[in-house]
Amino acid sequence: MNIKPLGDRVLVEPAQAEERTAAGIIIPDSAKEKPLQGKVKAVGNGTKDEEMIVKAGDTVLYGKYAGTEIELEGCKYLIMRQSDILGIIE
Repeated sequence: MNIKPLGDRVLVEPAQAEERTAAGIIIPDSAKEKPLQGKVKAVGNGTKDEEMIVKAGDTVLYGKYAGTEIELEGCKYLIMRQSDILGIIE
């Protein structure tokens, strides 16, 4: 199944959270921090007021509470507005 975001929305696959510390201690799921970066999987067409700058394949940074979590075919994604994206990692 494919998702095509509408308007100025972006579909992001979050990066995996760290599973171990530098000392090799395993971090339980309840203590893992939510990743704040991910890879853009799909983008909408934009709106008349906002041109789409991000594109599929970009690695982006976003805020801690940005987007809405969705699950599709066992994978977790975030769908958010382009304005929730803080920057593109090059």
